Amino acid sequence: MADRLGAILADGVPRVCSAAVALIAVDGRVAAAAATGELVRYSDAEGSLVAERPPAGRDSIFDLASISKLFTTAVLLSLAEEGRLGLDEPVATWIPGSDRRITLRRLLTHTAGLPPTRRIDLELPGADAAERMAAMLDTPIAHPVGGPYLYSDVGMVMAGRLAELAGGAPLDELVRTRVTGPLGLADTGYRPTALPRIAATEWKRERTGAAPDPGASNTAQDPGASTDGCVRGEVHDETAYALGGVAGHAGLFATAGNLLAFGEALRLGGAPVLRPESVAEMVRDQGAEGAAFRHGLGVRIGDPAIVGPLSGAFGHSGFTGTSLVVDPARRLAVVLLTNAVHPVRGRQGIRELRHTVAAEALRLRDLAP
Repeated sequence: MADRLGAILADGVPRVCSAAVALIAVDGRVAAAAATGELVRYSDAEGSLVAERPPAGRDSIFDLASISKLFTTAVLLSLAEEGRLGLDEPVATWIPGSDRRITLRRLLTHTAGLPPTRRIDLELPGADAAERMAAMLDTPIAHPVGGPYLYSDVGMVMAGRLAELAGGAPLDELVRTRVTGPLGLADTGYRPTALPRIAATEWKRERTGAAPDPGASNTAQDPGASTDGCVRGEVHDETAYALGGVAGHAGLFATAGNLLAFGEALRLGGAPVLRPESVAEMVRDQGAEGAAFRHGLGVRIGDPAIVGPLSGAFGHSGFTGTSLVVDPARRLAVVLLTNAVHPVRGRQGIRELRHTVAAEALRLRDLAP
């Protein structure tokens, strides 16, 4: 079984990405696992090869990008279970000055009317992370509130800050104490330190050979992270990087095994992180209009970019080339971690690779007793 999955990944490496790890679980048991490629292959945007190219393995750590949103959502729902915040109360309760039409539910369904992104690093090049966060939270409404769906990193940054205010702790601490700690996910977190196991991402001129970002705190970056060549060991996303490496929309790193365990927890009802009714609400179609998929709270349902033949499955993709697909009806969880932005973004084939891995998961499910 692993040979078939390995062949699927090998077909995409290094054409689509330089490293790929995939896990397929049926009924909670790993039915296939494969890892191939090199964690660091290129040194620049022109594709120059580095001399030492460490191989990818099942314990390799990848930048999850937007899959971080699912962990932020889990934190927020756990706070809602404790009565610390409400899905439909105005965010202005916690963030004074915010438009009172903005609610947590609208942030998690991308219907709050906020713009898709904001390059706060370019707007405020000399500011620190706190100043940049304040500016992000002050982003004005730019589109209709309540829908249609408009993907917004700005909204998820606000959701992450809301979690901090309601939870009384930094977001990375909340994720650790409320999600990764209870699940035993030792290799999942913001600002990772296990550099030799981390896959490189994009070559970024603004970071190459540069000093640490002045907008980040002294502890915001792994001191061992390379500032020469392609980004490695620090978050790829520019906004999360500008906010110190921790944000509601991006910044988490994880192994495939850890991400699979998180997906399995959601598939089975949320314990020990969430109550079943919270997960049920998370994966319920919230009625957001205008998207190519149905939207739950923080999760996409039936996203054609990642589910392939697993119609009805929920999950999320990440810009770096990652995806988590959970299909409770078929008893499946599928993880694909890649660094498809290494050394440059815009490489072709990641959608097809995701679909092929999902199709293999369906085949394995059909073979299971």
